[in-house]
Amino acid sequence: MFLGRIRRSPAERVEVVARREGGELLSLAGLRGDGDPVAMLAHYGLDGLTEEVDKLAGGPTLRESSVVFEAPVATCTKICCLALNYVAHAEESGLEVPPEPVLFFKPPSALTGHNRPVTAPARTKHLEHEVELAVVIGSVTRDLPAERWREAVAGYTVINDMTARDLQLVNIGRNVPWDQSKGFDTFAPAGPYLATVDEVPDPHALELTLEVGGEIRQRANTKQMVFGIPELIADLSDGMTLLPGDLIATGTVAGIAPLRDGDVMRATVQGVGTLVNRVDFGPPKP
Repeated sequence: MFLGRIRRSPAERVEVVARREGGELLSLAGLRGDGDPVAMLAHYGLDGLTEEVDKLAGGPTLRESSVVFEAPVATCTKICCLALNYVAHAEESGLEVPPEPVLFFKPPSALTGHNRPVTAPARTKHLEHEVELAVVIGSVTRDLPAERWREAVAGYTVINDMTARDLQLVNIGRNVPWDQSKGFDTFAPAGPYLATVDEVPDPHALELTLEVGGEIRQRANTKQMVFGIPELIADLSDGMTLLPGDLIATGTVAGIAPLRDGDVMRATVQGVGTLVNRVDFGPPKP
């Protein structure tokens, strides 16, 4: 099942929809947890929610092109991002592959949805894309052993780890934290949907691509991750509570490159979806 959060117009409330064959969207308004796919899954369970959606089949539908997409999680306390989790990306960055997961955070305010612009602040002139598979946490998780990792997962989505590379490199050179270069508003576009676990039986065998203007810039497979999802969940939950709606961005692949004003990015994770966002550098700072 593919669950999205949409508005019928910018001024209307958020509702959860299920994507049907052909891209039609079935509203789940009225179900328990409306507005929050993770809460719906927690209340009904995957099988129960599937039954509820089937009961609504045949009702009126919406077109993807007619709605405004929000990020696929309603509540997110943190976006846990993994650096250098693909060997080829570490090599292109001139850095060593880490012996253990390297974590940084993006704030929830960085989230934005499918078909929404990524707006660069005036302080940066060098924006880069980073396509990633994101794990959506479905339950309160603390100290979870790697072999039980599936207990924590509500599903998966696509995330584009936008980076103000010029600011990041300055901070790396000064040996100071570089979270700000990753955490500006709109720098965590995610979606379009939360793909439930039945849609992604093996998250370690998914093709990742990112395309700009018809050119494929990034291509790899999640099987190339240095640290897989079981290890990441075990490491992150060791002493830190992961909450429903939190996201784990599992790292990007080789092929990062600068973006220009007006570029349209198409970030695809096989079996999960294609996330589309335009780059907007905005007017120059006075």
